[in-house]
Amino acid sequence: MIRDRDSKYTLSFDRVFGSEGTEVIQTPIRAPRPNTFAERWVQTVRTECLDWMLILNRRHLERVLSTYVDHYNRSRPHRGLALASPLGAPPVPAPCAGPEGIHRRDLLGGLIHEYSRAAA
Repeated sequence: MIRDRDSKYTLSFDRVFGSEGTEVIQTPIRAPRPNTFAERWVQTVRTECLDWMLILNRRHLERVLSTYVDHYNRSRPHRGLALASPLGAPPVPAPCAGPEGIHRRDLLGGLIHEYSRAAA
């Protein structure tokens, strides 16, 4: 977990997350930029994924976030990378082809769709 150095975060706050096996990382002193990247990630995952789902329990949340993070890093286009994905790996084609040889793969119950060209 990445957090800033605000005084509202006490040592006991860090221990709660540490007891669950989560590493707590503090942003550098007087460096506001790292916090903006963390806040942007939280906004993205909420607006594209979590705001559209009813999370049932911790296991469900972990599975949803794992699927979304994989999609985010492998298939989702990023404007800052000229619409490429950070890992640049091609998406896995779906078993059925749509019109004009385009494959669609549904993730998270159809909330997210990944598209790829069919092999020629």
